[in-house]
Amino acid sequence: MLELTMATVSGTEAGATAGMQMADAPSEPGAVLRVGRDRGVCRLATPDDWLFVSRVHLEFLCGPEESWQVTWLRGSHDDPSSEVRFTLVGGAAPQILPYGGTAKLPLGGSGELIIYDRTGPRSVNVGFYHEA
Repeated sequence: MLELTMATVSGTEAGATAGMQMADAPSEPGAVLRVGRDRGVCRLATPDDWLFVSRVHLEFLCGPEESWQVTWLRGSHDDPSSEVRFTLVGGAAPQILPYGGTAKLPLGGSGELIIYDRTGPRSVNVGFYHEA
């Protein structure tokens, strides 16, 4: 099972958890969880006017052997207006997830992906826990 939590944070709200959303999916090949502005496709949806987040920004996909990965999907622009950082709990310093890049989630691991707006003090914080 993969469990996700998402909070949108702007300016002085840093550290606030009000309005947190949650989603989960069983670890079965082909299972998908998406984060973005398109409420018809994404289980975790950001505000419609947060244009630094793509319609479908992050895609969590379960592959063979119950392994999960996350991909920052490329949008219609060559240069994104956001940056995505990836951190594992107990791991090294945050890493940049490249635009169009994929990272594997460790079995039994947890961490966070943060989508930063390059133009202002806003972020989307997506926590994950991959149940062993």
